[in-house]
Amino acid sequence: MMNKILLLLIALTTTLTLTACTGKPDDINPVKNFQAEKYLGTWYEIARLDNRFEKGLTQVSATYSLRDDGGISVLNRGYLRKNNEWKESLGKAYFVEDKNTAYLKVSFFGPFYGSYVVFDLDENYQYSLVTGGDKSYFWLLARTPTISGDVKARLLEKATALGFDTTKLVFVEQTEATQ
Repeated sequence: MMNKILLLLIALTTTLTLTACTGKPDDINPVKNFQAEKYLGTWYEIARLDNRFEKGLTQVSATYSLRDDGGISVLNRGYLRKNNEWKESLGKAYFVEDKNTAYLKVSFFGPFYGSYVVFDLDENYQYSLVTGGDKSYFWLLARTPTISGDVKARLLEKATALGFDTTKLVFVEQTEATQ
């Protein structure tokens, strides 16, 4: 009997933990009328709140493509100068609500998922603001390796107004490294 209760508690804790990883900040609204086909392709990381899996990376990009199972394939790539090497990570993403809402769960490690919430996206799909399950994750992405100062200022102003700590942003160097 104790073993069954212990197993049930472990299962419940695991479920709650994994569910929490695919949540979103309360005051962040994912883009509606999202068109995944227009989001596909390569995006360049202009700025980010640093995280352990991107520490020290420059020339960071993410390339999205459709998967046969209806999900989205994610290829993240960045250059680690201190080791003089390219790092790549292949993942998969699935919509949390519906295909018209830019709220996905993404996994690079087996059954473990994290949130990917696009909360700002221009009508031409050239710039986007993305967060994870909480505001310690933030990315400013663009279709080109650099963006104008005006566009950057506008997007960062919006992020600041929504409570992201933009004073801690890492602005990603997008200068070509040796392939």
